[in-house]
Amino acid sequence: MAERGPARLPAESVLDLLVVGAGPTGIALGAEAKQAGLSVLLVDRGPLTANLLGFPTYMSFFTTRERLEIAGVPFSAPSEKPDRREALAYYRAVVAHHELPLALHEEVSEIRRRDGGFEVGSRGRDGDRRLRRARAVALATGYFHNPRRLGVPGEDRSWVRRRYREPYGHFGERVAVVGGGNSAAEAALDLHRNGARVTLIHRGGELKGTVKYWLKPDLENRIAEGGVEARFETEVEAFGEDGLELRSPRGRERLPADAAYVLIGYEVDWELERRAGVEVDAATLVPAFDPETCESNVAGLYLAGTLQAGRDTGRIFIENSRDHGRKIVRHLRDRLRPREATARPGRPPRSVR
Repeated sequence: MAERGPARLPAESVLDLLVVGAGPTGIALGAEAKQAGLSVLLVDRGPLTANLLGFPTYMSFFTTRERLEIAGVPFSAPSEKPDRREALAYYRAVVAHHELPLALHEEVSEIRRRDGGFEVGSRGRDGDRRLRRARAVALATGYFHNPRRLGVPGEDRSWVRRRYREPYGHFGERVAVVGGGNSAAEAALDLHRNGARVTLIHRGGELKGTVKYWLKPDLENRIAEGGVEARFETEVEAFGEDGLELRSPRGRERLPADAAYVLIGYEVDWELERRAGVEVDAATLVPAFDPETCESNVAGLYLAGTLQAGRDTGRIFIENSRDHGRKIVRHLRDRLRPREATARPGRPPRSVR
């Protein structure tokens, strides 16, 4: 199915729902709204499904294809567990099928209450500032755009990276992988099997217990046989010009390296929701919201997807947040029905699935 361009809305329109985020959760939410007869727009700071674009090039999902399906569109793929390329094609097909209006490469900077609804300010990559009005706003921004940092000197050097894509440029190189979870384990194994000399650095005494059950013994065996060097109970103190400064119970040492990957997870960026008035727990970063409706403590402002999990980003995935869109749209339609009945006397309200 060919992807169609985004629909255009008149500048003076007041949207029923503006969705911040155009990943799988935002797409599912937009499709629910469109099917319910609501006017909707998806705004994203990057391209469509920007988070998926940042995944490793040849990554396969642990989740089966039917659990990645959204918006009533079947996920037809040859493999039971789709890869990144198949997922990118699928979510673009969903957008095209539902003809979802998009405003991509626009970063939302402010969400303010106005006249019983919201005024949303954004800035495009051309630098132009845009203001839109909406009766409701849903944040579905995810977390993958915000990798955690170590907070040590030299972390911004060109040879230090916070996203892993593929191993082929590192053949014969000394590569340090910092982390002890799934991302670090997958990268270390992939690099090792494609000719890199890998050292895994983790502050814990062993790999995390959350590492996928087939990855953990594989990496542990590679460490045991010496194919991958491991430095447990070790922390990075700095990145120098051509190596890492490490500290462990054995003391300080320098580890030469040609490249380093800091793969220690991601942080939810909660600044936008906080500025919009959402109450956020300082310790957990879990926002205030009603789990039955996904509405925050700000009436008409909804939170969808991994934003609900706060710091515990591994708790919510595509497969267990697919119902967020249905909850939000049902609640919003119920709220808009009185307005609709007043505006259109004698006509029954539209139903919600």
